[in-house]
Amino acid sequence: MSGKAVNGRRRRIVLTAAIGAALSCAANAAWAQSPALEALRQRPPEDEVIYFMLPDRFANGDPSNDTGGIAGSRLDHGFDPTHEGFYHGGDLAGVMQRLDYIQGLGATAIWFAPIFKNKPVQGEPGREYAGNHGYWITDFTAVDPHFGDEAAMKALVEAAHARGMKVYLDIVTNHTADVIRYRECPANDCAYRSRADYPFTRRGGVEGAAINDGFNGSDYGRLTRPDYAYTPYVPEGEETVKVPAWLNDPIYYHNRGDTTFRGESSLDGDFAGLDGLMTEHPRVVAGMIEIFGGWIDRYGIDGFRIDTARHVNPEFWQAFVPAMLERAEARGIPNFHIFGEVYDHDPAVLTRFTRVDSFPAVLDFAFQSVVTDVVGRGKPTELLAKLYDADVNYEGGAETAMQLPTFLGNHDMGRIGNFIQVANPDIGDEELLARVRLAHAVMMFTRGVPTLYYGDEQGFSGDGGYGGSRQDMFATQVASYADDRIVGGRRAPYDTEAPLYRAISEMAALRQAHAGLRRGRQVVRQSGDGAGLFAVSRFDQPERETLIVFNTSTAPITAQIEVENASTVWRSIHGECATTASAPASLRVTVAPLDYMICLSEGAR
Repeated sequence: MSGKAVNGRRRRIVLTAAIGAALSCAANAAWAQSPALEALRQRPPEDEVIYFMLPDRFANGDPSNDTGGIAGSRLDHGFDPTHEGFYHGGDLAGVMQRLDYIQGLGATAIWFAPIFKNKPVQGEPGREYAGNHGYWITDFTAVDPHFGDEAAMKALVEAAHARGMKVYLDIVTNHTADVIRYRECPANDCAYRSRADYPFTRRGGVEGAAINDGFNGSDYGRLTRPDYAYTPYVPEGEETVKVPAWLNDPIYYHNRGDTTFRGESSLDGDFAGLDGLMTEHPRVVAGMIEIFGGWIDRYGIDGFRIDTARHVNPEFWQAFVPAMLERAEARGIPNFHIFGEVYDHDPAVLTRFTRVDSFPAVLDFAFQSVVTDVVGRGKPTELLAKLYDADVNYEGGAETAMQLPTFLGNHDMGRIGNFIQVANPDIGDEELLARVRLAHAVMMFTRGVPTLYYGDEQGFSGDGGYGGSRQDMFATQVASYADDRIVGGRRAPYDTEAPLYRAISEMAALRQAHAGLRRGRQVVRQSGDGAGLFAVSRFDQPERETLIVFNTSTAPITAQIEVENASTVWRSIHGECATTASAPASLRVTVAPLDYMICLSEGAR
């Protein structure tokens, strides 16, 4: 690059920085005029109740965008409301029209599955599916036309913020849509080829011709040839389908075939055939920072859920996560919530991603597994105590654990109502409702950020697994959704009198009213080797104790629970609490079957 070009580039960088600073100052000035937005920005992540949804399945506010403006059949535009694997018509306009419903449930933050422009349909003949879920991105800078446009996105974020509700985006850095093909695999079924057998510096294996001269094993910016393992190419007509344009070059992808989810392939393999980005490459690192920083700048987003986090190298996250936090801080968002998807039920695995990969938080898959076991399968309540014992291992210890989004099910694994039915095939309607309600209570009142999965509040249970947990909130045309068992009984869509909607909204109101239930330091008070009582105390001030007691058994239980010496006077928050301690440091409780109680200490007599 010539000296004149370098100087020109420097001037552009300086000018861009100046413009960005000016825009940031202007934006900050505008926010200062909105008390609701200012209050929202000051809330820490642990104060939130998150509502996670797939926009395509939530509400159809604008039928004109059902096909995304694409002509042809369902294999062109992806719209087929009778098939669980295609678009059903939900969009951002629909979400905006139902903000009352979401806020009435007690949610304070909305997490959307990815809303970026996707490849409408992909898959081999006879196995085609649509990108309704949002994880097959082609244009990382635009809203998918099936969901709306930039104006719809901006209006929705502003409407949510006006209500004091945050907006979290689900983002993907691990892969793009499946566009790149390999000449060796016309059926698109390439097995993974390892670094040892197919090194970067040889064409097609260790005996192949020398390529990528000068590559030292770590300087990925020196790679010039992507054909070390397979011969990648972009099919005719798709050469410029990805945005930004640099994403169209195969040099920025691993190109080693499908992951087995074991060993190095977990990082370098293509996730279910999707184009696996070479996140070790400095251009990819800078490009992803630029892309997702832009969404913060344009919309004032409040947080990111990061997909497939465990399939990306730690060095990428060590650069990307701090960059996003800095970008948010500059945009006037000091409590930007970032949490990664690390699909593993072992706390030892989850904690590593806060210590090594620099994640402020991860989705608490361990919580999901243990609560399902304890509440749904009658396993010992001491499993919960062991779960919380591991909190010290997160970077930052218990304070970090407070910011872990806790959940009961999701779009990949299934719903809590289904898990409980599978564990108890003959369960009656009343017990099923009670167990699902109790599972939500454990999530709402113990440490972490409760994350509701859309439709659970209407009693959705589903058939489990990937497709069986993505029901329509509106009247469905999918036969397998229409015959689902509904926890609490079938009702009209968006019914705010549904038993679980009412129960969850009451829990959320209690959580909002009592800071100890949101931010309080947690101490396990009682657990056992079978179904029964599990009790914790939470402290929002050293002298103010809130006791929460859950009964996972099908019989009432009366017991003495240890409390603080100074906690002698009590009042009921939920259930019937004794008004005074039985003796210093001991409170007598009686908890109904599959129920819970919350008692607030008012100190000493």
